[in-house]
Amino acid sequence: MFIKFLPVVLLLFVNIQWVIAQSASQEDSNKEVKIIRVDSVPVIDGKIDESVWEQAEMLTDFHQTRPGNGAPPSDLTEVYLLYDDDAIYVAARMYDSEPDQIAAPTVRHGSGLGRDDRIVVILDPFNTGRGAYRFETNANGIRHEALYDSVSSFESAWTAIYESAASTFEGGWEMEMAIPFKTLSFDPNIDTWGFNFGRGIRRRGEEIAWVSRNRRYNASILGKVTGLTGMDQGVGLDLVPSISLNRQRTYDPANNDFNFEPSLDVFYKVTPSLNASLTINTDFSATEVDDRQVNLSRFNLFFPEKRDFFLNDSDLFTFGRIGDIGNEATSRSSDNNARPFFSRRLGLSGTGRPVDLQAGGKLSGRIGRFTVGMLGIRQDGLDDVNASNIFIGRVSANVLDESSIGIIATSGDPTSNIGNKLGGIDFRYLNTRLPGGKELEADAWYQVSDTDGLSGDNAAFGIGISTPNNSGFRGGLHYKQVQRNFNPALGFVSNTDIEEATADAGYTWFPNSDFIQEVFSGIDIQRTEFIGSGLQSQILLGRLLEIGTNSRDSFSLHYRQNKEVITTPFEIYEDINKQVIIQPGTYSFGEASASLSTGSQRDLSGSVAISYGDFFDGDRTNLFGEIVWRQSCYFRVSASYDWNDINLSGGNFITRNTRLTTEVNFSPTLYWVSLIQYDNVSEVLGLNTRLVWIPTAGQEGLIVFNHRMQDEDKNNSFRSELSDITVKFSYTFRF
Repeated sequence: MFIKFLPVVLLLFVNIQWVIAQSASQEDSNKEVKIIRVDSVPVIDGKIDESVWEQAEMLTDFHQTRPGNGAPPSDLTEVYLLYDDDAIYVAARMYDSEPDQIAAPTVRHGSGLGRDDRIVVILDPFNTGRGAYRFETNANGIRHEALYDSVSSFESAWTAIYESAASTFEGGWEMEMAIPFKTLSFDPNIDTWGFNFGRGIRRRGEEIAWVSRNRRYNASILGKVTGLTGMDQGVGLDLVPSISLNRQRTYDPANNDFNFEPSLDVFYKVTPSLNASLTINTDFSATEVDDRQVNLSRFNLFFPEKRDFFLNDSDLFTFGRIGDIGNEATSRSSDNNARPFFSRRLGLSGTGRPVDLQAGGKLSGRIGRFTVGMLGIRQDGLDDVNASNIFIGRVSANVLDESSIGIIATSGDPTSNIGNKLGGIDFRYLNTRLPGGKELEADAWYQVSDTDGLSGDNAAFGIGISTPNNSGFRGGLHYKQVQRNFNPALGFVSNTDIEEATADAGYTWFPNSDFIQEVFSGIDIQRTEFIGSGLQSQILLGRLLEIGTNSRDSFSLHYRQNKEVITTPFEIYEDINKQVIIQPGTYSFGEASASLSTGSQRDLSGSVAISYGDFFDGDRTNLFGEIVWRQSCYFRVSASYDWNDINLSGGNFITRNTRLTTEVNFSPTLYWVSLIQYDNVSEVLGLNTRLVWIPTAGQEGLIVFNHRMQDEDKNNSFRSELSDITVKFSYTFRF
């Protein structure tokens, strides 16, 4: 079997590529700009009309990354940098030959700017090319920030305190931004930071950058800003008290609860690059609800983290690139299998019920070439689970030019009274400077868990290599083994006693066309075997044709071939009238799919997808559609519908998953978002509506209402189960 020899193949491939990488030429331009220190600072009003900006060096040497590769931009961009003791100031003037076509539909802070003409500022205060802060704004001056959790992916739910403003003029738009040093972690002895600037013009599908390689820019592809000295982080103390009032009502049995919950978060910079934080009586009542999913597999679903306390510095706890291999034949659940730390294990019971966190402490940041993440939590008990102490520790060290090696340790099990510990080590190799701007990534990791009552077969390990290139050839090979008793109580496991191999290969072509921007074709493969006992599943995804246009429309045509070995019966569907069981056996089935989506910058946009083919011992038809209407920048509504018609020998059934979202933006600081979700598997109809007021960064007021109804008898008669309303306000005192 190929899977048996894959680790050897990977090791050989890693060694060959490592030798090649060491001899690769350095093609990066190594751009630098000297930042000017000023005594008087600009007013952040979105207008570059103050004389202080004349002191800054003006950057204009930008180029396209899309649709051209290094071609001159269609319009001029000017960027200016200044700083004083307290902050970095960035200004930019974006000329546009069609100013009436500037896309700026987003008017509320914190929203993603995927639909907008926008600018991007990336700062790497440690100048390591391993992590960075990302700040974005549009022609409305909207703040959107993110934290790179690897060199190429970032956590967009991270929030920061800074200022931005923008305005339009006859020939385009301009912006100003002030990023306080109190918001950043840095070493005051480092006077050169990694820096990059990007611009997007949505209607043309045009991306512009100061520094790029292989049509991309990220935390490892940066220029430099020099001359930073004497920055002041103040005392380095943030106090964030919050008050939450909650009224919850259950209907059967009838019950009303009223809770007054004060909480406190304290953030202190032990050093300019090392942060300590403390949370007392942590309140998650106002966290956004999860997107509903229908599970048609035999494995657990994976839901992303949405709570700010765990998102801050989340990049420091990532391990082994688990969850980030980028193979589309794997599900999100499979990709994250064997993840040693998954923060959703904290503050939630095994059934998803909230559990109070009495207190928690975190130490995170950098000490020289080391990154440190330490987290301790005291969690309340629930039902028959006792209160528990939780610990997660992660330390990694920078090695070679862009690589790292690290360890992780966890202790505690918040969902049971059984003792649990885990230890692991990982190595990540990265080279972004291969000839032609190509990249090479390789990783290896090993973990062992120790669970009371389980002995032996308690390890998980993996190795992989990939060339994640944006143009030309890309490919990767990965291998993972998860033994039957491997049990990361603070992590995520969906499948044990297995070894898994994944492979992908493809080619991206950028034609010289005014309409088509890129064409991709490739294949992604996943093969999973029971350790020592043969095949569990195999997926071959033929990505036959994927086309993207310069106006950000896309079309794809795929074919998926599955082979599943079922050893024990599993229930795929149940209601009061039927139960559909997949019986043991070997199933081979294929499915063809096509999808079409339009650019989200349009007032009316959407997507549609259809797939049809065999499914286990029957067939399945899947239809998905989404439509988004932006009446104006102040009102937006979107609706999606996911429909499966499944016919099996054990029974036929239909699943529906419906979602309706409305956004009313009264101003950049006041907005009202409502979400209605329904699926006919759980027969749950849920409403979540949030009125959010953010008078300035670091201050927030919310009114959140949730209502849950269920049709247990599936007779179209919904009964209320639960409703709650929460009023919360938090305020950041910064010293």
